[in-house]
Amino acid sequence: MTTTRIDTIVLLLAGLFFLAPGIWAFAAPGSFYDQLAPFQPYNRHLIHDIGAFQIGIGATLLLALKWNDARFVALAGAAAGATVHFASHIIDHSRGGKDSDVVVFGVVAAVLIATAVVRWRALDRSAH
Repeated sequence: MTTTRIDTIVLLLAGLFFLAPGIWAFAAPGSFYDQLAPFQPYNRHLIHDIGAFQIGIGATLLLALKWNDARFVALAGAAAGATVHFASHIIDHSRGGKDSDVVVFGVVAAVLIATAVVRWRALDRSAH
């Protein structure tokens, strides 16, 4: 098996390995906690954050299957994780944290998304 083939398989499997439980943790934190991570005490926001960061890792690995540009892959993967992290702070705002968290994490997500889009457009233009 060639190195490229092994890389592709590992990127795909590892991406799904991180992405699937990340989505589960974010979408159904109680179920994720009960079935996979019953570490006391239960903290819904912590499980949401775990899901967000797992989604970011999985997205980064899967994006690397399509794009070879490390900066774009890093920006887009971080944007995916940061966006879900921002959503977790919106969902769990009434459970604690600082009032500034939603704004700060929203700005971080927006900057990462915007920069990834700019990089992607530059890559698209250079390909033609």
